[in-house]
Amino acid sequence: MKIAVAGLALESASFLPGETGVETFERNALRGPDLVDGLRGSSSVGGGFVEVLEAEGAEVVPLVYTDCSAAGHASDDAYQTFRDEIVGGLAMADDLDGVLIFLHGAMTTPGLTDPETDLLRALRAAVGPTLPVMLAVDLHANLAPETADLVTGLFGFHYSPHTDMVETGRRAARCLVATVKGEIAPVMAFRKVPLVLPSIFTATGLAPLSDIVAAGFDWETREPAILDVSIQCGFAYADVPEIGFSVTVVADGDRAAAGRAADALARDILDRRAALLHDDLVFGLAEGLDRAVDLAGRGERPVVVLEHADRMNDSTWVLAGLIARRVPRAYVPYLWDPQSAAAAVAALAAMAAGGAGALVDLRLGGHSSNRAGGALPVRARVLWAGDKTFTGTGPMRAGRRIDLGPSALLDVDGVLVSVTSHSTTAIDLDSVTQFGLDLADLDLVVLRSKTHFRAVFEPLAAEIIIVDTPDWGPADLRTLPYQHVREGVYPITP
Repeated sequence: MKIAVAGLALESASFLPGETGVETFERNALRGPDLVDGLRGSSSVGGGFVEVLEAEGAEVVPLVYTDCSAAGHASDDAYQTFRDEIVGGLAMADDLDGVLIFLHGAMTTPGLTDPETDLLRALRAAVGPTLPVMLAVDLHANLAPETADLVTGLFGFHYSPHTDMVETGRRAARCLVATVKGEIAPVMAFRKVPLVLPSIFTATGLAPLSDIVAAGFDWETREPAILDVSIQCGFAYADVPEIGFSVTVVADGDRAAAGRAADALARDILDRRAALLHDDLVFGLAEGLDRAVDLAGRGERPVVVLEHADRMNDSTWVLAGLIARRVPRAYVPYLWDPQSAAAAVAALAAMAAGGAGALVDLRLGGHSSNRAGGALPVRARVLWAGDKTFTGTGPMRAGRRIDLGPSALLDVDGVLVSVTSHSTTAIDLDSVTQFGLDLADLDLVVLRSKTHFRAVFEPLAAEIIIVDTPDWGPADLRTLPYQHVREGVYPITP
């Protein structure tokens, strides 16, 4: 059995300035033998692909696999470069029995609102209409009906936080293996739902979304022909026509059963659309910070303040509030600011050489857009600085190489801030321990994740306080300047 493996993943927030270029995709790219070795044992979709294929004794044909952190558009050049590499590799591969591919489902480029469907068209043209192709996607995919038409089976994450990435890869790979062996004949039903949620409300532990996910599993149990049910919540910050929820059901030869399940789940999602929004969980900036400081002052710690609207890990709204309030034992991890990181590294090097470099004047953060709060003029003490690369240990990044680039730990008027050169969202305790800190010593931690932090921090936090800021990922989607969203998508164009 000879199976090609590929991945090209980026979650694109359309409104952000700047583009994700070839160099960013290349930093995470795996090819050839490195693809198999790099994915083996990792907490990734590709890790699930490789695990099942190696257990089966299949020959893996490695194309290219790259998975980037959420950012703005992929550049047209970056997308075309990797699309052509994947499709070209397939065209040159002989005697393939199938293809496994991971796409996020919410990538955009300046020229394309749906590059992933474009890639699948080219892929299908390269391998022909009958070769089994199994696609794995993120729970936040914005899928078009054509996407499902181009593949043999489609498998989405069940959970957010995405603690089941490996299992999603396994699901897709098992279905491919069984298809190649002739044990099953997959058919699909796909339904689009005119609803999208702010990312913070797509945590699958929140009811009623948790009930909807459970209903999908129930269909798998009670209908013998149904192999897999996926519910995609969509990605609210991509300005695309196909924004929003979708339901995908894969069945063994029984298209009617797949359709019944997809119809029922789609109706249930739409009927609960108002209840799926949790505006009551969101605080204004000042109110949320006051509550967090009060809780920490009463010994209820650590308090997590979630600056969820920040899409680029550099907003300064909460940091400015903490500095103004002179909050002790507060920590802001993974603030993306290459210039400040470089200045801190240079300052510490100067101190080591006998100069006076322990203190450094910075314009900290707020560089990514005009909504990021603006750069803060600060004088910071450099506690540590250097290159930071490590192997992840958290549930979503275990076994993965994490490259933050030149980085530093700063003390800014008593607030601890780790600054990085490569944008990465803090979602686990690596963001604390890699800078020599202990969560037990902190009263307050500022995070920018939407749901993924919950896998680690929810059981550890005294309270999670979600604050809304004027950045590009707000809770009120009606404040964003959408141009391409189709009519009738709740709550954008109800």
